[in-house]
Order: sequence, then C-alpha cells, then structure tokens
Amino acid sequence: MKKFLFFAPALALAGCSSAPPPSFAPLNYSYLRPIIFKVATLNVVNNYTPAPGEAALIANNPAPPEATLEAMLKNRMQPSGQPGTGTITIQNASIIETGGNLVGQMVVDINLTSADGRSSGYAEASVSRSEAAPDNDDPTSADMQTALYGMTKKLMTAINVQLPYEIAHNIPSWVSWTNQGGVGAGTSGSAGADAGGIQAAPLGAPGSSSAAPAAPAATGTATPVNNNLAVPNYLPGAGPAALGSPAQ
Repeated sequence: MKKFLFFAPALALAGCSSAPPPSFAPLNYSYLRPIIFKVATLNVVNNYTPAPGEAALIANNPAPPEATLEAMLKNRMQPSGQPGTGTITIQNASIIETGGNLVGQMVVDINLTSADGRSSGYAEASVSRSEAAPDNDDPTSADMQTALYGMTKKLMTAINVQLPYEIAHNIPSWVSWTNQGGVGAGTSGSAGADAGGIQAAPLGAPGSSSAAPAAPAATGTATPVNNNLAVPNYLPGAGPAALGSPAQ
C-alpha cells in the first residue's frame, strides 16, 4: 500500500506533463478562385512595419498575419497579360495586445494604371477584429498561440470577403473574368474549366473602345447558387461560393 501511495503522485504528475502541444494547420487559401486584373504586371508589396512591441506576438503566432495575407494575395490576385500595371499594397497586417484585448487589423489597397497612363483604378479594403486576450498572455503559451492563430484566421476570412466587395464596387471594369487563370507571365491560375467561372474572353483595358464579346451559348449546366448567408452575392465566379459554408 505504501508503495502504491508513493508512486501515485508521480504518475499523476507524469500524466499532467504529457499533454501534447497544440498543432495548427497552415492557413492556405489557394482553393479560392483567382481575381484577374486587366494588366500585364501585378506586384504585391508589403508596406507594413510592425511596432517593436509586436515582435513577440508575431514570433509566436502559428500563422503570422503579414505572411499569411501576402501569400493569399500573391496566389489569388493575378494579371491577365493585357497592357497596364498594378500594385497591391499591404498597408496593415497587425495583431496587438492592448487593454486586455487582442486587436487585429488588415488594410490592403490596389492601384491600377493603363499602359498609356490615361486610366487608373483604386480600391481599398480594411477589416478589423477584437476579442479578449487569454488569461495567460505569455506569447509563448499554448493559450496565446491558439488565440493568435484564431485571430489571423478571422481576419483572413473577413479580408477575403471585403476585398472582392471593394473591387466589385470601385474598379469592376479592371477585372477580367474567364474560366482560366490569367494568361500573363507569372500567372498561377487555378480556376479550371470545372471551376464555374464566367465563360468570357478578357475585355479591353479600361478606357479603350473595345466592344465586349458576345455572351457564350448556354451549356445547360446550372449556375451554382450561393446559399451561404455569410457571403454576399457579388463578383460572379469569385465571391459567393468562394468561402464555402460559414464557420460554426
């Protein structure tokens, strides 16, 4: 009996210390349909400089907001190969702890210019989220890492809705919808023939006199219906069905 009582606490301590650390799946948004702009080159620039106090949170975030946002933009925003240039700039991609809360923000702007410089387009998307920080606010703790990962995920979900919305309302004439990815150099299109994109050839650059091509004949395939109430019906072929079912 004495031996049993002696080893019991040791076994209890061993059980407490054997809990595995949390694991976090990479946040990958390559499943989203690309947004193709009527430009030949499209650069993604990170213009955000974190404050010194953010370093510990960034280092311990399983999905750092800057890197996650930049990877999504480079994959999803694509050039069509038509004359013109574009720059997509990350102005903010931060998560800070203030007043006992985690506060996150993402700001992205898009600047497009035609080859002759006579036409230009601009859109900006901004999203923010705030929630209570965990009681254990040590950046290296599992609780804080889980909270940081969750905040990045919420910000990315929001920006992937807000950015297409701003594009549709501010620079729709600069977007070229096809069933293929961009045809320009450096394009990594992921929307194939079965992706449900609009069947249309790229239009002329904004401000040109090119007429829109005739609509293709119906194929008999029903257009997917957006039943996701969390995603508004805009930007055909990219917005409504892009994010799937709302998070539970």
